[in-house]
Amino acid sequence: MEKFYITTAIDYVNGAPHIGHAYEKILTDVIARHFSQRTDDMFFLTGTDEHGIKIQKTAAANGITPKELCDENAQKFKDAWKALDIDYNKFIRTTDDYHEKAVQKIFNKLLEKGDIYKHSYEGLYCTGCECFLNPKDLTEDGLCPDHLKKPEVIKEENYFFKLSKYKDAIIKHIKENPDFIVPAFRANEVLNQLEDIQDISVSRAKSNVQWGIDVLSDAEQSIYVWIDALSNYITALGYDTEKEPEDFKKYWPADVQVIGKDILKFHSIYWPAFLMALDLPLPKHILAHGWITIDETKMSKSLGNVISPTSVLETFELKEPDAFRYYMATSAPCGRDGNYSDDDFKEKVNAHLANSMGNLLNRTLSMLVKYFDGVVQPKNLSLVDGANELLKKALGTVKIVENHFNHFEVAEAAQEITGLVDTANKFVTDNAPWTLAKEGKIDECAQVLTTVMEVMCIVSAMIYPYCPNIAKNMARQLSFDLSVKLDDLTADNIKVGKLISKEDITPVFLRVDSELADKSAKK
Repeated sequence: MEKFYITTAIDYVNGAPHIGHAYEKILTDVIARHFSQRTDDMFFLTGTDEHGIKIQKTAAANGITPKELCDENAQKFKDAWKALDIDYNKFIRTTDDYHEKAVQKIFNKLLEKGDIYKHSYEGLYCTGCECFLNPKDLTEDGLCPDHLKKPEVIKEENYFFKLSKYKDAIIKHIKENPDFIVPAFRANEVLNQLEDIQDISVSRAKSNVQWGIDVLSDAEQSIYVWIDALSNYITALGYDTEKEPEDFKKYWPADVQVIGKDILKFHSIYWPAFLMALDLPLPKHILAHGWITIDETKMSKSLGNVISPTSVLETFELKEPDAFRYYMATSAPCGRDGNYSDDDFKEKVNAHLANSMGNLLNRTLSMLVKYFDGVVQPKNLSLVDGANELLKKALGTVKIVENHFNHFEVAEAAQEITGLVDTANKFVTDNAPWTLAKEGKIDECAQVLTTVMEVMCIVSAMIYPYCPNIAKNMARQLSFDLSVKLDDLTADNIKVGKLISKEDITPVFLRVDSELADKSAKK
């Protein structure tokens, strides 16, 4: 794999980040970290969407400028992603000068090409969706189905993009590339939306919306939302219609663009049409994830159940975000909705990270110290029934995990990893190294421990995208090089000789409700 370019949706900075934003960024970061284990050239883009009427109104209500509001909230997103170990390569803001200039050039190119035209229009506009809605798409009460608010009737002379011109080409692309939209069941939704697709407004009158990028050739119009926001995926690489710099030539098209299912229409219809109009290739995959509910209830400010990304870390006094990352990344099958609850979080991370994975490594290393003074003995796998089979299963799991990630099945991949850990735990129980030591079967005892340590090296590599800090702690105690590429993993990582001393053995993850965890967090 020569390169891997992955993007998230850019978050609207009308407010602070919440757990839904965090889900997308964690999901994307896990995918990015996994593919960084398979390529030397990874580029991960995220950022913020900073223009529009909502920001204009919120800033006015707060007595500050739109730019001041954007600066304040964009920093909140950056701080949250830092706390969650989101390891992006670039953070784009749509108020960045280079982006604004590139968007103006893109708009002009489409205008000169005839794909943008001026038109008087009256329609139903939803501020939450930032687009005009078709009356047939409203609820029986005439409300936007996503925001449950009545759209306002707006009459303006705006610039429109000839979306209908690209309808057939987009349908053809979706049908000929069944993995373009992930998960595949979402493709039918998009094809249904395409049936009666209409041209779309790509500007607003400055008399109504001042906070936007100016149309260079028309002082009364602002470039609005979709050309501005969607173009970030290429402007971040330096594209501006006049030049295609090295980064753009190297990374575009994107390998996968991760978005929420609520903006799938814009990314699978509007965005491909813009790219076709610019004579640029389409992204390879659009991954539409589901929503995160709180205790099985949709997040809502009115219900008071909106959770900030870092509040879980604070509630459980977690010094590192690995447990939260693991929980969120595994909260839903690919493309489906997930749920967060404090009780389920505590139960799941304790079971998977502390009781199963962490305890297996801790007791294995403790027995190595107890019976062999921390010294690894020469291998003789034939001494122990099932040792070769377990190591083969471990390497086979790597391939299964890779295949899941090829389809962006992040939760499904994690199930394979935890399944391998369960198998390794059963291997220890079945062979009872403590009994072998008591019976004087020292060589057999050594082989059980070495086999499990080899498996845990492989586990640390696979779990790294989800839990980078835990993986590093595991690798450190096993003297394992975590930088090895997944395709280069072997079952021969543990070297003969002194491995570890008693004082160097530390739990990789303490139960979140344990006395030790509480004390550790409060130190």
